[in-house]
Amino acid sequence: MAEDGYIRVENPVEIEALLETLIEPGGASLQLGDAQGEPLPVLLMEQQPGEALALDISAIREVAGELKRGKPFRLLGQSQGKMVRTPDLVMEDCAQRDGRLICHCPYPFSLEVLQRRESFRARLRLGMEVGTILRADAERSVQGDLKDLSLEGCQLELPLTASSLLADAALPLEIELCFPNGTRFAVRGRARHRRVDTERQVVYAGFRFERSGADQERRLWFFVREIEQEAARHVEGGEASRLPSLLFQAQAAAPPSVGRRNMRDYPTPMARRLARIGGYLDAQILELQQDGEVDSVQLSRHADRLLLLYEEDREGLLFATRCLHDEPWLVRHGLGVAAHLLDLVGRHSVPRELCKALVACAMVHDLGKALLPNELWQGEAPDAQAPDDLARHVELMEARMAQCQWLSSAVFTSVVRHINERLDGSGYPRGLAGEQLGELERAAAVVDVVDTLRRELGERPGWRTGAVYRHLLNHTDSFDPRWVKRYIRRFGLYPIGSLVRFAGGELGWVQRLDDEGRLVQVQLTERVEPPGGALGEVLRGEVTNRLGEPVEEVVVAG
Repeated sequence: MAEDGYIRVENPVEIEALLETLIEPGGASLQLGDAQGEPLPVLLMEQQPGEALALDISAIREVAGELKRGKPFRLLGQSQGKMVRTPDLVMEDCAQRDGRLICHCPYPFSLEVLQRRESFRARLRLGMEVGTILRADAERSVQGDLKDLSLEGCQLELPLTASSLLADAALPLEIELCFPNGTRFAVRGRARHRRVDTERQVVYAGFRFERSGADQERRLWFFVREIEQEAARHVEGGEASRLPSLLFQAQAAAPPSVGRRNMRDYPTPMARRLARIGGYLDAQILELQQDGEVDSVQLSRHADRLLLLYEEDREGLLFATRCLHDEPWLVRHGLGVAAHLLDLVGRHSVPRELCKALVACAMVHDLGKALLPNELWQGEAPDAQAPDDLARHVELMEARMAQCQWLSSAVFTSVVRHINERLDGSGYPRGLAGEQLGELERAAAVVDVVDTLRRELGERPGWRTGAVYRHLLNHTDSFDPRWVKRYIRRFGLYPIGSLVRFAGGELGWVQRLDDEGRLVQVQLTERVEPPGGALGEVLRGEVTNRLGEPVEEVVVAG
């Protein structure tokens, strides 16, 4: 048996019978190279058992040169309910005949067959992205992401705005799959079921494909197999040494990515780039909820990306953490804590590898809460005693990070295990107190609480920054006052990402401060809502000369 489940057939009678079913229009296709290229249309004209196969390659003349030079290929097809492929073959001769390009190759003395699994669904794992475009007609379409694929149908993750498209479409919809390497494939299907996730602002829609011939089925099977084999590289104990699928190799000249987040309107380029990291965290939450673990490689890769964003534009990154209002709360919070903790402690001559570990741990420190009922962690009163079951999220998350051996154990302990501990012993999970808590735990606790209180959570609205600072300064038994004061000095009374009302009545988003905490760049807006693409003029320099002094911070959902 081959490593991917195919079984070798060597009986001459069976080989002849299998090949005979491929001698019909659309019955066979040709795959160049190392079995990773997309099947190309070819006509198997006849077989001469034990001697040769005759092929019409007129439809793929562009590869004739490679074939004539001896590039190996395989023939693929379906026969007797099985997927069939030949071993590597090489063309012996090609000639024009009545306007057709006819080639001959040696007869295969074995075939490989795989029992087709009609209902098998290949699920895309973390790090695998296939965008989709769902169309009702030329004027109505929506972008989404492919979640799984089979010969019979697929599941898409779509924005909530797709609900009307799904409800109104009486005819089959066109589903275009857009792979990272630029390969696109369109198929028609009918929505069979849908499920709304209000927390993530998405709708999951399952589709059943309309049948339209052997070519569609063959290509779908190719995509299913490539997704399945690529996914095998991403699971623990999987085939990491296996060559990656060409479908998932992004090309430099490929068109812009297609997907649910690609259609969102972000106020800055930095926010759009941070949203890619947000998309990773969102997908990681789903993996955890499906009994998966934290993907060590993906966590490392996205921690590096966040570090690069910080090094490129510190203020731009801090502002971007307030711009991802469509992401789940745990995603926004993780990115907010990561950026602010890095800015508070990581800038003091901390080695880059430790900064990377700090960022990685902060991004995922609270994701274990996604494995608990929402009511356990979305309470209203920040001073209330944490429910006993809430502490479980730390243990649950720690168990899912066993493969992240590259993380500094000291940083992991401080930011994942101990970020919820308090100086007076009232925290969790171990109730540590006083000298049992190091400097990083103390700093992380301050950053975590500030970000939590400034964002709405459940039924509790977000707090103004001044109210958050007073809360921390009034609870010096729980929070280290040295780190509270350092935080206030670093980020100011109107931190980057605050919406401020000025003396003249104008509203502006704080985007940059000087070393004294004075506003030196704001972007005007007329709306009390999270920052989107419709912001107004950017003011730089002496902002107060034009707008007057800041009067108040305006709390915005998100």
